[in-house]
Amino acid sequence: MEGSLGDTPGLSSDHDSWKNQSFLSNETDGVVFKPMMPPVMNNIVNILLIIGLFITMVSLGCTMEVSKIKRHIMKPKGLAIAVLAQYGIMPLVAFSLVKMLQQTDMRAVVVLICGCCPGGTLSNILALAVQGDMNLSILMTSCSTLLAFGMMPLLLAIYCRGFNLQSSMPFLEITISLVMILIPCSIGVLINYFKPQYAKLIIRIGLTLMLIIVLGVIVVSSVGSGRFLPTELSGPLLICGCIMPIVGFSFGYVLSWLFGLDPPERRTVAMETGCQNTQLCATILKLAFPMEVVGPLFLFPMVYALFQATEGALLAVLFAVYQRFTRRGTGEDASEPRVTRLRV
Repeated sequence: MEGSLGDTPGLSSDHDSWKNQSFLSNETDGVVFKPMMPPVMNNIVNILLIIGLFITMVSLGCTMEVSKIKRHIMKPKGLAIAVLAQYGIMPLVAFSLVKMLQQTDMRAVVVLICGCCPGGTLSNILALAVQGDMNLSILMTSCSTLLAFGMMPLLLAIYCRGFNLQSSMPFLEITISLVMILIPCSIGVLINYFKPQYAKLIIRIGLTLMLIIVLGVIVVSSVGSGRFLPTELSGPLLICGCIMPIVGFSFGYVLSWLFGLDPPERRTVAMETGCQNTQLCATILKLAFPMEVVGPLFLFPMVYALFQATEGALLAVLFAVYQRFTRRGTGEDASEPRVTRLRV
């Protein structure tokens, strides 16, 4: 079977070592990953991912303002289009890529989970860089995160049918992981509501700690399973990680243009659509699936994060160059920033 786990080095055909028997039923050889890192290192990675996700969601919660959420709910056009782009485009892109690249079983699941994740905090930074609508950006990230509780299991159930994997997906574990993001997010909202003077400080500290933790996960995982990384995180998965963000950016912009949003809102929806919450994806893959099943594939979200950051930064640079030339043509001061707001 092309692209199956059976063609991968570092695998064992010991049926008894499978913990997820549903995946066993989808494999002709019943092969699984051999243990790649000592239990201590595996536990360190689990703890780092949980702490990183907690910090990320508290920081995200600190950006939410209840008054703005209420206002946009009353006039939800921009938000509705943004959510449609997030949960309509990215899962379909992920599904299409794994089908075209003939990825099967766990590789397909990894890409699908990444495509079904809500938007990440990187989108807020990129939206600011392209002078997007920050109210809409923060609200879209917040709402897509809250909607993930229902949308991720639903979308995974739908798209996994294309691979006959609906019985293999650990929906209970995924749901528990999603519940985990609501608690720290709620803590952040409460901090921003009752102690707004601390919110910006928490966000700055949270972003710094998140970067350190991500680097720590990559280093520990590379030391523990580095010999398998070139085999597993190469070829088709790299193509998926490269293509998904740019397709998300492009289709997000086109969709918002078709629905008549103004340019700042279009740029915001584009950035929100292409950026995924890779911390959540990595945590789900690491905690919901046995290590024998997921192997080093739980690092795919880190690959996606690298591509989405690189491509998003490139788009921001191109936008800045375009803006400089157009302002020169109209005689505007290129050094004077423009403030963009959501129409209400």
